Amino acid sequence: MKDRYDILIAGGGNAGLAAAATLGQTGLSVLCVDPTPPVTDPEAEGADLRTTALLQPARDLLSKSSAWSRLLPHASPLYVMRIVEGGGTEPKIHDFRSSDLSDDPFGWNFPNWLLRRELLATLHDLSNVTFRTGVSAGHILTRTAGTRVKLSDGNRVQASLVIAADGRNSWLRAQAGIGVETRRYGQMALAFAVTHPIPHENVSTEIHRTGGPFTLVPLPDRDGLPCSAIVWMDDGPKSQARLNMDIEAFEAEMSDRSDHLFGPLTLASRRTIWPIVSQRAKRLVGERLALIAEAAHVVPPIGAQGLNMSLADVACLFDLIMADPQSIGAPEMLQQYERKRMRDIQVRVGGIDLLNRVSQVANPLLRDVRALGLDALHQVKPVRQTLMRMGLGLQRLG
Repeated sequence: MKDRYDILIAGGGNAGLAAAATLGQTGLSVLCVDPTPPVTDPEAEGADLRTTALLQPARDLLSKSSAWSRLLPHASPLYVMRIVEGGGTEPKIHDFRSSDLSDDPFGWNFPNWLLRRELLATLHDLSNVTFRTGVSAGHILTRTAGTRVKLSDGNRVQASLVIAADGRNSWLRAQAGIGVETRRYGQMALAFAVTHPIPHENVSTEIHRTGGPFTLVPLPDRDGLPCSAIVWMDDGPKSQARLNMDIEAFEAEMSDRSDHLFGPLTLASRRTIWPIVSQRAKRLVGERLALIAEAAHVVPPIGAQGLNMSLADVACLFDLIMADPQSIGAPEMLQQYERKRMRDIQVRVGGIDLLNRVSQVANPLLRDVRALGLDALHQVKPVRQTLMRMGLGLQRLG
C-alpha cells in the first residue's frame, strides 16, 4: 500500500463509497477505509434493510461515475409522494406528483444493501481508488501543508484532505474538537419488507396517525406480488415490543396501521430497529478536514432527506475540487464548503425536526390542525411546487 493520497475518506457506508466513486472519477488518488466489511447480501447478518430514494440531484452526482448506470436497472422510480392522514373513518390523501415539475420521477428507490454493492463494484473499476476494510483512521496530525494519519493497522498515510464519513459518533469529528447538537425523541424505527395484494404503482406512501409516520416505499415485485419497504416510527417501547412480536400478530397490527390501503400486509424479511435522533455538527470543517453525511448531520427518516443531504455534501466538495484542483484541503476551499453547506443543513435539520414532532402528536385537535395545514399547503399549486423543489434539493434553503 502506498503512503501518499490526495484524499482519505474515513467511512465506507453509502455516503463514503459515493464520495470515493465520485472524487475518484477526477483522477485524484483516493483511499477509503472502513473498520467493518460491507454487507451486500440482504439475508446476511447486519444487512441494512432500509431503502433510500435517490432524488434527482443524487442521480446527477452519481452519473459522474459508472455508479448510476450500475444502479438504474435495479431502480423503482418514484412518481408520486402520497401523504395520508389516517385513523379516521376516511383517510385524507394528498398526492405530490413529479409531473408538476418535470417528466422525471422525484427519485429512484433502492435497498441500502444494494446501493452499497453497486457502489463497491464502481470502486473496483477505478485504479486510482483504494478501498480497505477492517481498517479505521486513528490518530490524525494536521498541518497547513497536509495531514498524516495513523491507521488502525499501524500504517501511516499522508493526504491533502481527510473526509470524515465515519458516522454519527465520528471519531475524526471528536479529534477535531467539533461539538454536536443532538435532539432525542423517544422514538425507534422498525425497517422491514412486505408483500401486499394491491399494487403500489410506484407511489411512496407516508401514513400519519400518532407516534410518527408509517412509510411504504415501492420495491420491485417479489414472488409475483407487489412489494414495499416499510419504515415504522413510533414510541421506543412500542417499537421494541413489535420487534419481538410473533409474525401473525405483527402482520395484523401493521396492516391496521397502514389503514389497509394495500390490503393485508405479509412480512417478507426480518425486522431491524434503530433509535431516532436529530443531530448537527457545530462546524463542518477542521484543518485539512471536511465532515460529510452523518458525521455532519443526522435526521429522522422523513422526506428521503438523509442520504440525499449526504450526497449534496459530496457534490459540493466535488464542485470545489473541480474548480481548483490545487486547492484540495486548503483553508479557503474548506471555508467555502462550510459556507455553502451549513445554512442548508441547518434549515433541513430544523425543518425535519419540526415535521417529526408534529407527526408524534396524539391530541385529536392537534391532529386536525396538522391535517388543515397540509390541506392548505397542498391546494395552492405554486406553494406545492416550491415545497417539492425544496424537498428535492432543486431549490436552495435559507
